[in-house]
Amino acid sequence: MGRGVSSPDFVAEQRPPLRARFAWLHVVAGLTLVTVYCLGPVWVQTPASVLAMAGGMTSLYLGPNHNLKAADRLPWKMVRIAGWLFIVATVIRALVPSTMNTPPTAIALIPNSFIVPAYLCLGYAFLVMLRRRRAADDDPARIDAILVGLAAAFVTWTFVISPAVYDSNLSGYQVLDALFPIFDVVMLILVAQLMLAGGVQQVALWLMIVAAACMFVGDLLFSLRDAQLIDISPMASNAAFLLMFVLIPAAALHPSTRTLVQPQKVVVRDLSKLRMTVIGLVVVVPTIITSLMPVGAVVNDLIRAGLCALIVLSVLGRVVRSNNSRVKAEKVTRRRATHDALTDLPNRELLSETVSRWADRAASDHLEISLLFIDLDRFKMVNDHWGHEVGDELLCAVAGRLGEQVRAEDVVARIGGDEFVIALASPSHLRLAESLADRLLEEFGKPFELSVGDVVVSASIGVAKSTGGAHALELIRDADTAMYKAKGSGRNAYALFDTSLRDQVRDRVKLEQALRGALERGELAVYFQPIVDVAGDELDGFESLMRWTSPELGFVSPDEFIPIAEETGMIEEMGAWSLRESVRQLQEWLVLRGPHARPIHVSVNVAVRQLRDGALVKLVDDVLRETGLPPEALWLEITESGVMEDIEAALLTLNALHSLGVTLCIDDFGTGYSSLSYLHRLPVGVVKIDRSFIMDVGEAGTNEPIVRAVLAMTHAMGHRVVAEGVETELQRDWLRAQGCDLVQGWFYGKAERPENLMNWIDRSVSA
Repeated sequence: MGRGVSSPDFVAEQRPPLRARFAWLHVVAGLTLVTVYCLGPVWVQTPASVLAMAGGMTSLYLGPNHNLKAADRLPWKMVRIAGWLFIVATVIRALVPSTMNTPPTAIALIPNSFIVPAYLCLGYAFLVMLRRRRAADDDPARIDAILVGLAAAFVTWTFVISPAVYDSNLSGYQVLDALFPIFDVVMLILVAQLMLAGGVQQVALWLMIVAAACMFVGDLLFSLRDAQLIDISPMASNAAFLLMFVLIPAAALHPSTRTLVQPQKVVVRDLSKLRMTVIGLVVVVPTIITSLMPVGAVVNDLIRAGLCALIVLSVLGRVVRSNNSRVKAEKVTRRRATHDALTDLPNRELLSETVSRWADRAASDHLEISLLFIDLDRFKMVNDHWGHEVGDELLCAVAGRLGEQVRAEDVVARIGGDEFVIALASPSHLRLAESLADRLLEEFGKPFELSVGDVVVSASIGVAKSTGGAHALELIRDADTAMYKAKGSGRNAYALFDTSLRDQVRDRVKLEQALRGALERGELAVYFQPIVDVAGDELDGFESLMRWTSPELGFVSPDEFIPIAEETGMIEEMGAWSLRESVRQLQEWLVLRGPHARPIHVSVNVAVRQLRDGALVKLVDDVLRETGLPPEALWLEITESGVMEDIEAALLTLNALHSLGVTLCIDDFGTGYSSLSYLHRLPVGVVKIDRSFIMDVGEAGTNEPIVRAVLAMTHAMGHRVVAEGVETELQRDWLRAQGCDLVQGWFYGKAERPENLMNWIDRSVSA
């Protein structure tokens, strides 16, 4: 049916939805035809009704084909079938007027045999819409709709069906007609659920609701007339059915018809005054009617009483369901507030509550509370390399592995990022925390099987213990402090908390607060240490070193404040300032030395954070352009560990810097990875041997073979070598004999302010 009207699915999918005005034009035209049918002369009634039904059926084809995907059109196909069945019944009644006699006769069964399946098709269409649209199974709309249906059933039974059944003057056909409103009661229940269920209530839904109401009114009038309970013209019920043919197709034409077949988001609303009033009337009215009506036939009274009882039970069920829903919502809210959304582990709040509860009974039960604060080492590399989805996958895998290593009574929590905490309560002599920490480090040595393959990640663990005196948050803080001790000791280890660590943390916080704003206050300075060409003891350049003198703390060692600056991110601003200041100072010295002096360079340290930041390349380029410094006069020093944390990302930055013409140096060579394979890949020109290898050279020390090997290796690769930490003439002479290129150290001078280095600058050595 409709095969000649609808297009193939792939064409229909491309059709734009109809505009809302087409639906309203259909409503206006349909209401005009219904008005003409009701108020016009007899000869226009049939044409008006035919036009109304024809327009309705046309819209039932056009609307869904334009507004819906093929998969969403099933309910409207059922509506179309129902429409054709109604039309067939109407044609039969028009061609055989005796089917409309009052009271009805056996011939009335002919059109009714089409109307009953039409109701079934329409009901199935409403049911499909409801299933697809329903926002939530827990929504009270179902019970509220049943309440409306029961109230309608009560009224229909009391005033329509019961009089027909127990009136001995009515024929069996009149009784059957009186039962037709039962179909409308079912329709009302389905449509009421559509109206009351969560989700948006747009034009198409309201058109369907009004159409269902018209259908109910039409059937009710038809049944009352056939049962000869009221004397009314057939035109009233026919007009109600024509309105149904106008409003349901209008809903199909309106663009919002999509909301009738698509799942709706849950919309939580308070119980409105209107809804409360309807529920109250549904309960009160049938009860009053039952109380006031005189006792009649037993079956009739039992049915009325049963319907009243069902109404009361439905209200009770609504109360119980609302209460259960509230309790369920509270549990869900509580779980969301106390558990991590990603891993479903307890969060910091629940961990604190649990530890506090244990602490209350720790002393009396002779328990020791232990916390293991676990932080994944270099977790950021996983996110940067594979993305946050793989990072989340790793966190879930870690959560699962931690849970496998603890007892049922222990608590594994995720308190943020890549930080986990395990809480234990046990007799103090068992040393469970230490044994668990050892076991966890061993477990982290095994790879995690992720979607990208096997991934190995280590962990740093801090352990803190209490016998009940410490507050939960203090214990977490102490375990966190111990974890930083483990991380500072080289990672992949655990450390126990002691009170001295608390003092260290306090000093560190004090140092961090003092460091913030030190640059703006002018407390930072750049010092320079000479780098000498060892072959002729000639100046080759300087290494710039940042120094900090605090009015409150005095001189602060770089070993203390540089790690804090790197960890907090302050190093980026400080490093940019140091680079500009170093280049400016070198340019000033170059002018003083004159164009014929030996060229010198300045070597500036680059922090790991700067290396990861793409802005470093632009910064260097801008500084060179602004100062006019030759690029080869600028050396940038990078550490092995900084490169190896993410060598692929580092290579992008280093290659871009190399293309600017600056010289790249590997600093502290020998203390990190010292791998020929990666050194060969890096665009470096200079390798600096760490001072720890220079201490005993010239004295047949154990490091001499290592230094010889590094010199041979780097020279073979075309790199120059700088030896750091040269403090004696013996060390200088040995390095010179081995072919070392450059040296620096206290033998030639410590790092000084620029004004104290003029003796080096004034040396006029020809190039």
